[in-house]
Amino acid sequence: MDEQMTETMADETANAAALPVSRDAANWARPVEKLAVEGERAGALNLNVAGKGLTGPLQGFGALWQKTYRLPLAAVDVSPAQVMAWWKGHLPELMPDDSRFYPSMTGVQPGEVVLINATLPAMFGAPPMPVSTGVLILYADDESFSVMTPEGHPESGFNTFSALEEEGVTLCQIQSLARANDPVYEFGFRYMGGGAQQEQIWRHVLGQIAQHYGVEPAIEVRKQCVDSRLQWAKAGNVWHNAVIRTTLTAPLRWTKRALGRTS
Repeated sequence: MDEQMTETMADETANAAALPVSRDAANWARPVEKLAVEGERAGALNLNVAGKGLTGPLQGFGALWQKTYRLPLAAVDVSPAQVMAWWKGHLPELMPDDSRFYPSMTGVQPGEVVLINATLPAMFGAPPMPVSTGVLILYADDESFSVMTPEGHPESGFNTFSALEEEGVTLCQIQSLARANDPVYEFGFRYMGGGAQQEQIWRHVLGQIAQHYGVEPAIEVRKQCVDSRLQWAKAGNVWHNAVIRTTLTAPLRWTKRALGRTS
């Protein structure tokens, strides 16, 4: 490396160090091209996450929806930060049986991956279908955290979980901005109960929080279709479909378990 190049690199490093750093920089996950799953998660099936890229609303196929779920903790003397600390610490317990969350040992921290093992509802005589996927914790602070979906997840977008105060009352809120990741998921959301199941998951979570704090589960739901168009250029996302991949690999997993028991 010649002397001029060395000096140039030193100048660029000095300039970068001089740039202002956002006060919430530590609350954001570092940029990644592909997800990695660190550590074992007891009881979790780890599929369709490691090596996958992230997908936001622009990368999905179906209609784009914003859905907001709100629960007021009326007459409860608790701050948003206290609620969020409890929420993060009990996240797996708050989920329904058909959508289990498996955070890492680090918990809800920026850059961590939460594995998800879920079951889609039975329809038209077909049995329930398993799906193994996950989300990246994109942002987390004392009063909120946001997650982003990987390729193959039923949705392409974000979910933000937050606690805030309005007119002296602490509110728990879940807000999603997402669209179905591929045509199969879009059909499932529209015609096979997928959309209703999704809404029931977040109602369940807020209902569990209401039970913990001893309040009525007066949950308000607001839904808005932000963009009704289908993005046919993204139809190829079906290649990563986590339901299809989880189902097709099931016989291999069963065979491995059977061989493991008999060896």
